[in-house]
Amino acid sequence: MSSLRSRISSARPRTRALPGFCGSLTVTLLWVGLLVVIPLTALVICAAKLGPIGLWQSLDQERVLNALGLSFGAAAIASLINLPLGLLLAFVLVRRRFPGRLALDALMDLPFALPTAVAGITLVTLFSSNGWIGAPLARLGLSLAYNRAGIVIALIFIGLPFMVRTVQPVLIDQPLDVEEAASTLGATSWQTLRRVLLPAIAPSLVAGFALAFARALGEYGSVIFIAGNLPNKTEIAPLLIVTRLLEFNDSGAAAIGFAMLVGALAVLLLLGLLSRKLRPAGFR
Repeated sequence: MSSLRSRISSARPRTRALPGFCGSLTVTLLWVGLLVVIPLTALVICAAKLGPIGLWQSLDQERVLNALGLSFGAAAIASLINLPLGLLLAFVLVRRRFPGRLALDALMDLPFALPTAVAGITLVTLFSSNGWIGAPLARLGLSLAYNRAGIVIALIFIGLPFMVRTVQPVLIDQPLDVEEAASTLGATSWQTLRRVLLPAIAPSLVAGFALAFARALGEYGSVIFIAGNLPNKTEIAPLLIVTRLLEFNDSGAAAIGFAMLVGALAVLLLLGLLSRKLRPAGFR
């Protein structure tokens, strides 16, 4: 009987999970090449024309180094803040039922749809010295606009949805039985979070951090309204690239873009390796 079944199964035509795989792969590679590979290759070629010495001279400037340091540092700080905040919001949206939950869930997608310039104007309206939130803080001697704190606030705003939407599906698939079993065995809420929940969602947390960091690193529109844009103080690298282009210094702009590309690629590769290491053994 088993041999008959094997013959019948072998006689059936094999169906692919994805019909037209070769055609789909060709279209995918074509679009990736047109939208990603060719522009990045053009950037690398433009920066390579400077040569190693010229590239180093274009980057070894106080203004350039300060702008790059501010962009990478602010993106890292904002992503680190979004890490626990995004986990908390995702947990509340998945595990709690309360009035207005659907509205809060819809608001998480607002930074995706909102134009970055509108987001920047909105943040300035809220956090400037005469804004709704900034005015009471200004009376306490705190300023959250036109400085580095304003940059971090803008990057938190645009990066938070990436963290929430990355962690949320994993929490939905995470069974409650394991957490309830840990609770019945005497584990505290902190122990359940640290030993049961966090190990299960750790890869998604790293992935969400990577997405938020990548989005924050290249952010331009929402930042320039609230940053102040002072050279060597609150000038981000994307703004300096635009400044170089307006000065008709294409090679200088390409050098800064190349530095951001290399730095972002290195960080994302490290985060990818960390995410892969945190995955269960059967999914690596």
